[in-house]
Amino acid sequence: MEKNEKYLRAERKVRALKGFYIHLIVFILVNIGLFFIDLIFSHDGMWFYYPLFGWGIGLIAHGISVLGFGRLFDEDWEKKKIEEFMNKD
Repeated sequence: MEKNEKYLRAERKVRALKGFYIHLIVFILVNIGLFFIDLIFSHDGMWFYYPLFGWGIGLIAHGISVLGFGRLFDEDWEKKKIEEFMNKD
């Protein structure tokens, strides 16, 4: 693998990780805000956990794609599978 290719792959990974960190920070800040809005203005019941739960699922999926299972289906995996299928035919 060329040095330039390694750099580009590393750069993509860093961008993905940076995107996840930004997503996490926005998630925390917005949900803290929603908690206080709910606490101050809602006298009937608590509702802030609905968006917290829904958005949390999306955040977990984003985290898994960046930090965990996303590595299973990266470009190398695709290339290997393409070569595997081409060799079978």
